[in-house]
Amino acid sequence: MRKILVGMSTCGMSAGAKDTYARLESLLPADSPHELTITGCIGMCFREPLVEIREGSTRTIYGDVDPARAEEIFEKHIQGGQEIPEYIIYKIEDDQPTGGQELNFLAGQQRIVLRNCGLINPESIDDYEARGGYQATRKAIAEMEPTQIIEEMKTSGLRGRGGAGFPTGLKWSFAAGYDGEAKYVVCNADEGDPGAFMDRSVLEGDPHAVLEGMIICARAIGGTHGYIYCRAEYPLAIHRLELAIEAARERGYLGPDIMGSGFSFDISIKQGAGAFVCGEETALFASIEGERGMPRIRPPFPAESGVFGQPTNNNNVETYANVPWIINNGGQAYRAFGTEKSPGTKVFALAGKIAKGGLAEVPMGMTIEEILFGIGGGIKDGREFKAVQMGGPSGGCIPAALKQTPVDFENIPKTGAIMGSGGMVVMDDTTCMVDMARFFLTFTQDESCGKCTFCRIGTLRMLEILERITRGEGQPGDVEALTELGGRIKEASLCGLGQTAPNPVLSTIRYYMDEFKAHIEDHSCPAGNCPALVDFVIDPEKCNGCSACAKNCPVEAISGTLKHPFVIDTEACVQCGKCITSCSFDAIFKTGKKVAAR
Repeated sequence: MRKILVGMSTCGMSAGAKDTYARLESLLPADSPHELTITGCIGMCFREPLVEIREGSTRTIYGDVDPARAEEIFEKHIQGGQEIPEYIIYKIEDDQPTGGQELNFLAGQQRIVLRNCGLINPESIDDYEARGGYQATRKAIAEMEPTQIIEEMKTSGLRGRGGAGFPTGLKWSFAAGYDGEAKYVVCNADEGDPGAFMDRSVLEGDPHAVLEGMIICARAIGGTHGYIYCRAEYPLAIHRLELAIEAARERGYLGPDIMGSGFSFDISIKQGAGAFVCGEETALFASIEGERGMPRIRPPFPAESGVFGQPTNNNNVETYANVPWIINNGGQAYRAFGTEKSPGTKVFALAGKIAKGGLAEVPMGMTIEEILFGIGGGIKDGREFKAVQMGGPSGGCIPAALKQTPVDFENIPKTGAIMGSGGMVVMDDTTCMVDMARFFLTFTQDESCGKCTFCRIGTLRMLEILERITRGEGQPGDVEALTELGGRIKEASLCGLGQTAPNPVLSTIRYYMDEFKAHIEDHSCPAGNCPALVDFVIDPEKCNGCSACAKNCPVEAISGTLKHPFVIDTEACVQCGKCITSCSFDAIFKTGKKVAAR
């Protein structure tokens, strides 16, 4: 019997996996000996939809499987027993990778958090248990005292994967030290950074691992109830969490008197409304309580007074997903990966101008270059690597010159960025860094809760300056004003989000001052990316007069005669770019222009 798995996470379904699954389902007769099932994301989002044929200890993964390719795979491999080498992206025999077009993508990874993603049906607790699921729960309840669990976490050196990097074992010990009428275990799944999708993939691909991590935490600190705060924009993650929670209750892993131990703990899901500020833990707690999500002054800290004023421990999805592995294998085994001060692994979302976008879990301490080029395949279309944004709107841009920087909690902050939750937005030489700073500040300004003046008004003033600069209206002193405003916002904002909001701007000023000068002094955009500072031009040597560009121009700014070079009226052009995408001869390009200072 062969087992057929179709990757049915959000990335897979957005690429057409539902149609692929439906085609395979229609081809399998009712009495077929083969089993068709779903699985989560294995990380190779750039080759979705994925179909795996599993037979004994051999796993063959096919990429880019549309319904037509699915039918071919069914006829040749599933029915005929013959693999199709040109479609295989990864093959494993006896737990050893043996080939496939994307062998290098997984070869450099160490999968602890993603250990089950792409291997199990995330909607089946039986699949999870078959992979050792809930063994750590049994061990933590039946064989370990709460203090022993905390000591094992301290030994592991696991640091919070939500961005702050606070030692998890120490954090748990604080929560364990306070008493209250109730004690809460909170999972922050409010993943809001642009380009970040690590938590979503874990929740969709292995929800029980997160539940198990929360149960073990509750056992360690005396927790009585848990909340998973998940953004409503993740409907599939929420659905699979609901299924997992119900199945865990039925098996006795959640609810009263778990495993006859006298220990009781249950978990609820709280859906967030998409407010970025609710990624800040005190704002998240307020939202759980039914209040408007706005940060609170600390102290008191959550370990003493968190949700409903009771002792609370809050970690993110990835942190909890590490916990069962650590309990099963020991803290010292976890320390075997990563660096001395940043042990273990980290999951990164590779997005932007990267050749192989997806998820990668690597040991801490790998360099930016090793991750982006060794695993991510380098820059899309062979263009020049310019920068990578880490830490989202709270982070910063790291230039290509620093690509040898180890990715850990010690070295990344030295660049002016932060680890963040793990999003890596890659930029090539077509990216305008001034415009990139404007983009991230626009996001932060829109998402400011407005509670404190420096964040609410300060980021708005910074954004106004950046918008002027990208329109060619920059003035002497603008960079100095941005730097001063950024410093004051960092010093005076109430919460961590406001305190880090200026980081993308300050880091681009630090590394790309030449681009700011070009925008302000020359009123030009070196990257040819700011619409007000570029012209679209047709190369008469390449244009064959097909008129495709003119037909697609929404403002009729292109004119000419068939079979003769066409011309763009730069005054009428709105720089929408449709002419470039419609041209089959690479005859249209962008060029910088010097505009008069206003």
